[in-house]
Amino acid sequence: MENIEKADQLKKNNRVRLLTRERSKTAMIGTQLSDKTGQSHIIELVGVNKSFGEVQVMRDITFYIRSNEFLTLLGPSGCGKTTTLRVLGGFEQPDSGTVTFEGHDLLPIPPHERELNTVFQRYALFPHLDVAENVAFGLQIKKLPQGEIDSRVSQMLSLVKLDGYGARAIDQLSGGQMQRVAIARALVNLPKVLLLDEPLGALDLKMRKEMQIELKQMQRELGITFVYVTHDQEEALTMSDSVIVMNEGAIQQIGRPIDIYNEPRNAFVADFIGESNIINGRMHEDFRVLICDKWFPCVDRRHENEEVDVVIRPEDIDLVKPADNLLNGIVTSATFKGVHYEMIVEACDLEWLVHSTDHKAEGSEVGLSFGPDDVHIMVKSAFSPMRGKSDQDSASHESERGADYE
Repeated sequence: MENIEKADQLKKNNRVRLLTRERSKTAMIGTQLSDKTGQSHIIELVGVNKSFGEVQVMRDITFYIRSNEFLTLLGPSGCGKTTTLRVLGGFEQPDSGTVTFEGHDLLPIPPHERELNTVFQRYALFPHLDVAENVAFGLQIKKLPQGEIDSRVSQMLSLVKLDGYGARAIDQLSGGQMQRVAIARALVNLPKVLLLDEPLGALDLKMRKEMQIELKQMQRELGITFVYVTHDQEEALTMSDSVIVMNEGAIQQIGRPIDIYNEPRNAFVADFIGESNIINGRMHEDFRVLICDKWFPCVDRRHENEEVDVVIRPEDIDLVKPADNLLNGIVTSATFKGVHYEMIVEACDLEWLVHSTDHKAEGSEVGLSFGPDDVHIMVKSAFSPMRGKSDQDSASHESERGADYE
């Protein structure tokens, strides 16, 4: 009887392997998204939509992830970034669209068969197992030889700087150490992609900054792809090769951290990434913009619509003596922030945020000085200041869901 059951199980396993192999053959989709760098894409999402009831949390999500890239999904709570990660991990199925992994359809593959592992914000460690047993759990399930398990566990603990912690109980670890164990457990299975869902959210500020550096070093040493979810702008700018900014289930901008910061596509991105002064402006010609009834040089060409959003970062403004060719105002607030002073200046009926090491006392009359390179021009969108939503705004927003990045 036992032999019959073993034979039946063997046949079942062979059928599963055959179906998986045939599915992989027929589900070959290949690269659909262009990338002028010519680098290979390990993952592509094209036209992915997902709703929970009447709430649509993914709206036509289209992007690619390059091999060995550290890519971050960044946005406020409820923007769809975690749902996107769960679709990649196999924990959610989209309503429509395609997701490919190395050119093959990823959606039919169950989570445990995907070459992607996930690290969650809640560590989900087994309290009854010690550190080494937690890290080895997935390898034990695969029934690998004990010698190989011990070797891999030792390598991973060394990688996450937990040498000598193998026999320690989970409740004897700090939050940062528990997060390292969770990362080691995910990496020990040698995935091609590691998905990280706000893994540092429970750590204090000092530990979080240390772990940011360590995670980037791990990714470089291992040479695997990291897909990271966070709402923390500094985290995204610090660690990422590429950043995808999301809001209301849609992609707002994709690019390198430096481009996202210096060249935001719309007012939402400019306001969410760092701090910004976003002002209404007009452009009648190239390289000149009208701000508060005064003309200023810039490095952008005019858009089809003369009305534009103007972004000037707080650190790019110098406070000088008032002059006719400047925007002049009064300092209404000055706060010491350690590396700089944060000052509010009321000028032309607007409050301007200024970061400077040059302190100006409250009540001081000042001029706002900035150069052409400090002025960034954006087209009007649904997120523009002092502007209500309209059909035109909505159409503009739709057009800004570009999927390609430099």
